[in-house]
Amino acid sequence: MHQPFHRLTEFAAGLLFSLGLIVAGMTDPSKVLGFLDLAGAWDPSLALVMGGAIVVGLGAFARAKRRTTSFLGGAMQWPTNRDINVRLVVGSLLFGVGWGLAGFCPGPAIVSLGTGNPKAVVFVLAMLVGMALFELAEDQAR
Repeated sequence: MHQPFHRLTEFAAGLLFSLGLIVAGMTDPSKVLGFLDLAGAWDPSLALVMGGAIVVGLGAFARAKRRTTSFLGGAMQWPTNRDINVRLVVGSLLFGVGWGLAGFCPGPAIVSLGTGNPKAVVFVLAMLVGMALFELAEDQAR
């Protein structure tokens, strides 16, 4: 396949994902915060969106495991590292705390940038700073 076709399919997949987030209301931080408010006005809609994503993902992964090449002709690459270590746990905790405080995770925050949402701008900038700090720490560790 040609590179421009790959870029077009990547764009289409990102656009479909973005539209799904918008339709599901996941670009609204109050939805996420409402889901996390177990003692108050709990909003189960995020659980329904996650459940739907899990069902679709399980089907897609089951089909992908039977393939040797991707739909675009590339090799299927599966993760080999299954270790649960301190880095993974700390990174997961930081992700979860940031998600809970801001009401955003990276996908919806990037989609929300298109609306000019100031909270999304702050979140994405903080995310980029965190990614840069991680890269610096990785370079220092090598």
